[in-house]
Formats: sequence, structure tokens, C-alpha cells
Amino acid sequence: MQTIANTTSDFIRVSSEIGTLRRLLIHSPDRGLGKVVPSKAQDWLFEDIVNLDMMRRDEYDFYVKLLLYFLDPDKIKGRVANLAPGTDRGFFKPDHPDYFASEKVIDIQCLLSDILADEVIRTKLIAAICGIERTSFKTQQQLTSVDPVELAKILISGSLPDRTMLFAPLPNFIFTRDIGIVINDHILLNKPAKQARTREALLAQYIFFNHSLFADYRDKIIEIPDNEHAFLLPDSDTARDLSRSTLEGGDVMMIGPRHLLIGCSERTTLYAAQQVMRLVFDKGVVDTVTIIKIPKKRDYMHIDTVFTQVKRNVWVLLGTLARTGDEARKQDVMHFFAPKDLSEDLKILQFRKGQEQKPIEIENLEDLLANISRNDLGATEPVTFIYSGNNEFPFGAREQWTDSCNLLALKDGVVVGYDRNDYTAEAFRQAGFDVVTAAEVLDRFERGESSPEAIENTFIMLPSAELSRARGGSHCMSLPLLREGF
Repeated sequence: MQTIANTTSDFIRVSSEIGTLRRLLIHSPDRGLGKVVPSKAQDWLFEDIVNLDMMRRDEYDFYVKLLLYFLDPDKIKGRVANLAPGTDRGFFKPDHPDYFASEKVIDIQCLLSDILADEVIRTKLIAAICGIERTSFKTQQQLTSVDPVELAKILISGSLPDRTMLFAPLPNFIFTRDIGIVINDHILLNKPAKQARTREALLAQYIFFNHSLFADYRDKIIEIPDNEHAFLLPDSDTARDLSRSTLEGGDVMMIGPRHLLIGCSERTTLYAAQQVMRLVFDKGVVDTVTIIKIPKKRDYMHIDTVFTQVKRNVWVLLGTLARTGDEARKQDVMHFFAPKDLSEDLKILQFRKGQEQKPIEIENLEDLLANISRNDLGATEPVTFIYSGNNEFPFGAREQWTDSCNLLALKDGVVVGYDRNDYTAEAFRQAGFDVVTAAEVLDRFERGESSPEAIENTFIMLPSAELSRARGGSHCMSLPLLREGF
């Protein structure tokens, strides 16, 4: 069992979306993903069922190797052998003896295994999960005798090694961004909107409050309170989100050293956004909070599905929620898909600490993002926008659905996305970026023709036939713990 230890004084700090990534949490696809069946897929927040072996071997394996090369190269150099599709390139889960045990690219399953070695924590967590999942007392007793590594796999996947299912899997656990977010040196624990993710939130809570990695930060963990009177309200009111406190990490971006973005979406309520704003202002964590209301549509889900940052002065975003200046193209989209311009459903309010009653309304995403580039991050070059699908109908909407706007910045100007979004890739080329596959980048690194330090202005494409079925991109599949500051 790999035990992760905190060996640095500055283990956690994130003050931008584009500072060089130094440490993050991931969760590689587990056996629970192979348990999703069509009749339950939507209940478990999936649009489709996936080929687990292909997702692991031909897709996610590239993601892990890229992360290791950028964050912990000694763990991977010389070990990227055969990059041909369909070959075994060494995908290993944390319990495998050949797993690339890294203290910089950390699988959350390792952390769960670590805390389950403590008998008290183990007993409490098993009881809590068995209560949530309404299992029999016999099952609860059975789990107490399982070793910590296997128990972590069971609590995540919902199944025993012999494939017997005890409760539902957690197929969304690969999207570690949604369970928490680092805001400077604080950790915000999120509250998922859907019942299918309740167990994820509980596991995250136990890990952050009990693992030694976070011992120095326990007084800096922020939990979002519920409305204490919500249980008294009619069901019709709570169903309309008037009092619910739900928030997921895809709706939170630490965009600058003192500036936090919070989206109000299908998954995050205005009540929760207001509570987070109050807490971060009271704790002095940031000075500015911008709340972005987007349409409550499954198409969008979180703000990081409609825009992410590429470089200090470059952003990728969805044109139909932006001011693109191409009204004819917008009319095409309206004619086929919407009764009105979708950008009318966008509302942006910016709040400054001490002036919460006087928010500033910002008209459009481009103005907001350009202001962040210039004022929060000190960009001196012109601010550039790259639009999903190159803003061509209908590819903007099609490629946004497969996460063209959901990119993870490994460093300023170097981002990871999916290879299936051809028109978005062309937009990157037109903006002066090198567009290369993950296999090509790894091959260059292995041959010594390039390096993570030398590479710049690059869009790295992950193979994504199966990953894209899960409805989340590289931004969703990461929980940055440490980035170099701006």
C-alpha cells in the first residue's frame, strides 16, 4: 500500500487556473465504471456506458503519463515503451505493485486506503456508508474484516472482488474536480446536487479531515452550510432550488490571487454561491467574487463546460453564451435549437468585499474574462478568445458536448483536451498553437526532442472515444492542490 505523506511546508496553494501545475488529485477509472448499465446510466449521471478496458488502456493511461512527465518525471522517464493504440502501455491501479506511486500525481484511492488503516475511522466510515446505502448489518460486519486497500476499492466501486455488487458504483469519482477546490491555501468541500454523488462527498470529507496530508490545513477547510430551515419548507420550494445548498467544483474557479468565480448552474444553487461568498470574505481568502448564472441545462452542467483558461491572455469558450459579433450564426443556432439567444440567460454579477450590496453587473463573458486577464493576471498582450467548434454551426454545440471547453492547463499556454473536437483544434491552430496528440508529446519527451520545461503554446489531445462518453474533460478529471503563483 502506498502511503502519501506531506513533506513540504507549502503543500497546498492554488491562486490561478494557469500557474504551473505541481500537485493534483486524480482518480483513475475503477471497476465500478464497468458496472454501469443502460437502465441506470442516467440515474448515475452517465449518458452512455463505456468500454472500461479501452478507457483505461488507450485513453486515461495517456493522461496519467502526461501528468507524471510534467509533475513527477522521474517516475515515468524511460518507462513509456509502446505507444501504439491497443497495446499494453502499463496502466496500473494504485494497488498494483507496478503502480507509478507519486506524491505529486495522487490517486484519491491511495488516500482512502491510508485512512482506512485507522480502525476508528474505518468503523465510522463503514457505518456511515452502510447507513446511506441501506445495507444489511451483515454486510456492515463483513466490510469490517476487509483489508484497507480492498475496502477502499469496494467503497468506491460498490462491488466485491468476485463482482458481487453491494451498492451502486461511483462512476463520477473520476471527476475529482467536483468534490473539492483549493482557494489559495483553503480547501472548499463541495455539496453535490445529485443523490448519485452523496457517497463521493462523504468519502472526500473523511479524507480531507483525516489524512495526514491535510493535517496543517484542517482549520482551513470550508464546508457549505445548509439552510437550517430548509426542511420546514414545502417540497415545491426546495425543488425550485429556493433554499438548497448544492455546489460542485466545476462551478468554482480560483481565477486570480484574490478573485473567485462561482457558477450558478444545473448543479450549483444561488444560495450555495452566496454562502461561499460570505465564508471566503469573512475568512479573508479573496477580495472579489464573481457569480455567473448560466442556463440550467444538462448541456452545460458547470461553468467549466462553457469556458476554461488556456493562457494568461487566452480563453476557450462556447460562442452561443458569448458576444461573438456574428449575429447570423447565432440566428442559425436560435432557429434550430432555442427560442431566443442563449446569451440572454447569462447573468454576471461581481461582488467586492465590504461592498456586497453594490454588485457590478458585467454584460458578457468576453468582458469578464478580458478583465481577469488584464487586471488579475497582468496580461499586456491582447486578450484572445478561441471558440468551441471554431464557432461554426453546428460544431460549436456538438464539440462543447464532448468537452471542447473543458481543458486543464499544465502550465501557462499548455493545455490538455480531447482529440475528437476537430474544429476546436483547428481554432487553436489558427490562434498560433501547436496541436499535437498525447502520444506525439510523450514520444518527443522520451527521445529528448522536447521537455515539459521547453514546450509552450500547445494543445495536447488525449484519445477520447470512451472518456468523452462520461461527460467530463481533463479539467473535470483534476483537483489541483498546488500551482505556482502568479
